[in-house]
Amino acid sequence: MAKWLFKSEPDVWSWDMQVAKGAEGEEWHGVRNYLARNNMRAMQLGDQGFFYHSNIGKEVVGIVEVCALSHPDSTTEDPRWDCVDIRALRPLARPVTLATVKADPRLAQMALVTSMRLSVQPVTEEEWKIVCELGGVAP
Repeated sequence: MAKWLFKSEPDVWSWDMQVAKGAEGEEWHGVRNYLARNNMRAMQLGDQGFFYHSNIGKEVVGIVEVCALSHPDSTTEDPRWDCVDIRALRPLARPVTLATVKADPRLAQMALVTSMRLSVQPVTEEEWKIVCELGGVAP
């Protein structure tokens, strides 16, 4: 299974809002970047991702799971834009800040560091393990 990172501005869509959606999850809509869209098109059911608060907080706060495969984004009539649905699995025991990620040499090549503006990005297995360790949860 692949691993991912989903960025959201917490004043628009927060971890608590994601958790409130329960097992049904929520459409990860509004993405208007081709690479991020293609990342979602590559996702499989059960793939997991980090839920990252951008702008405010700048930290990984939870783990989510893909619960619906790529489908047309309901917020646009434009057929170019797809999205997946995700559901919250669990919070991190300790949020992992962007500063912490940048300070860890093991994460120097993580897309969160090298492609900071990309809203949906891949995470390697090794990066996943390290961030989970930093966040106080089992991978």
